[in-house]
Formats: sequence, C-alpha cells, structure tokens
Amino acid sequence: MMESRASIRSMNPSLDNGHRVDIPLSPRDDLASLLKAAGDSRRLEVLRALRANAFGALELADIFAMRQNTMSHHLKLLTRAGLVSYRREGTHIFYRRTAPDDALRREILAAVDALPLSAPVSARIRVIETARAATSREFFRANADKFRAQQDLIAGYPQYGEAVIATLDRLPSNSTCTVLEVGPGEGELLADLHPRFARVVALDNAAEMLERSRQFAAAQGLAGIDFVHGDTTDAVTQGLSSAVITLNMVLHHTPTPAAVIADLAQVLEPGGVLLVTELCRHDQDWARPACGDLWLGFEPDDLTRWAADAGLADGATEYLPLKNGFRVQLRQFIRPATGAVPATPGNTA
Repeated sequence: MMESRASIRSMNPSLDNGHRVDIPLSPRDDLASLLKAAGDSRRLEVLRALRANAFGALELADIFAMRQNTMSHHLKLLTRAGLVSYRREGTHIFYRRTAPDDALRREILAAVDALPLSAPVSARIRVIETARAATSREFFRANADKFRAQQDLIAGYPQYGEAVIATLDRLPSNSTCTVLEVGPGEGELLADLHPRFARVVALDNAAEMLERSRQFAAAQGLAGIDFVHGDTTDAVTQGLSSAVITLNMVLHHTPTPAAVIADLAQVLEPGGVLLVTELCRHDQDWARPACGDLWLGFEPDDLTRWAADAGLADGATEYLPLKNGFRVQLRQFIRPATGAVPATPGNTA
C-alpha cells in the first residue's frame, strides 16, 4: 500500500506552539485513528460540545466532570484523528473543532451535531459561558470611562471608521433602511449612521457603555436613535429586524462568537448585510487584562465558517493597515434574499 502524509498536530503544545507538523500516516493508520477517536461515546459528546465554541482542557474537564489528564487523553485522540485542533492564545490553549476537507470526517461531525447533549453537560457549559460574559461585562462596567484610551492601544475607531463608512456607502441605498449597531462603544459611528439610515438602533449588553453612547448622541444632536440594553439573543427574542448590521471590534469580547453571528443572521433581513470589523489573530496576551479581550483575534477562516454555518454568504473582504502589531479585517456577510437561516447553533439539546 502506498504511504500518504497526513498533516496532524504534535501532541505536545509546548513543543510546537500548535503548528502543524507532517507525520507520515498510511491510509490504513489514518482510518484506524479516525475510527478509534469516533468510537467512544464520551469523545462524541466532546465533539458536540465544541460545535459552536472553543474551550480549554480544564474547562472541558469541568464540563464533563472528569480528571484533566483523562480529558487530555480524549483530546489527544481527537486531535490525532483530525477532528479537533488547538490554538495557543498567549498563555491559554483552546480546543475547537476542525473544518475537515474530506467527506468521512464531515459526515461524522454532521452525525455528531444531530445528537443532543445531556442536560448536566449543557448546564455546565452555560456556567462557563455565563462566567465569560460576566467577566466581559465587569470589565466594561469598571472601565467605561477609560475604554477609548484602552481601545486605542489596539485599534480604535479612527483606525477603521472611514473604511466602515466607505463600505456602507457602496451598499444599495440606505435611506429607507434600519441599521443595527452592536456594541456602539463611545458612539462615534452613530454620527455617521444617523444621516444615512431611516432608523438607527444601538444594542449593548453593558449598561455603562450604552449610556456613554447615548450621551455622545445627545451631545451631537442625534435624535431618534433607539438604545437597547441587551445582547444578540435579546435582539432575536425581541424580534429586531435590520437591513444592515455593524459589528465593530466586538467579537473578541464575546464568550460565544459563533452564536453571536448566528443570532445576527436571524435579525438580518433577507438580502441584508452584516458588516464585521475584527482583529486578525495575534499573540499579544496583554490585551486580555488591559482591554478586556476574551479572544486574541480570529483567523479569517473562523469568521467565514461561522457565517456559513449561520446561513450567510461570504462577501467582500478588506484588510486594514497594521497598527501596533494588530491587523484588522473588514468583512461583509450577506443573508440570501430567499430562504430561512439556521437556528442559533448552541450546545444545548
């Protein structure tokens, strides 16, 4: 039998920092590794838990109520089989599902996603996600008065605002449309959205930040903006609908980025555009305590995959100039003019 080279990850993150290394595997060994990884009910549940979020090994051990070394063994087998990958973010290592390019692995993951998680596992996932969200909200509560200075350390509004407006101006006429800005921050973009759209809605789950954007709008004489305190799940349950949604430098503060995009896909009107401005992946771990970041940016493929899972088509992409070692991606995602989008991907039954 001819031997092939399957690209897999080293099992020791401290040695290769999560980069791919080529290890020769025969097709027979590759298949045996895959079947072994998928032939355990607990590992299948781990794959299901990783459907819409990334977790550390200790978090996964807590979720499944098992010793960390036992969970590490499961993750080693799943990684070797090409079903899971890991990424080092500063001093943190997070595991997530891969996006396989072969039919068998895709079919395995599709079958896994048809299975419900047990109630205890779902509950423990919610505890972790709630804790992440609380950490983010507490940061903005405590730092609302100095948020702009901290954000400018990475990429403040002046670094991406003009590009966002130029993109909006290339879209079809907005004069009769509603625009939803998620996470308006200090409110600077509201001044540019206000004259371009019939209705402007600002949504933020941090009351302190929403108040700062409200104060900015009042100082600028921007009447008629609707300020909504809540998250994207609230936007769905409240029946918000918008032709254009802007999401600027928000996802790296959210505990479940994929779920946020899925929520917004449901809020987006058919034919509408979700405009995402976000950091590319970086390794500057100081951004966590200094700026309240939960994630150190994202690979462009991450956003593309999450949008596709939410039923959105990939649109134009622009990369903005590098600043302070950070690169910004400006992405457009479009909801098809016909057809429903999938329900929000989650980790519950």
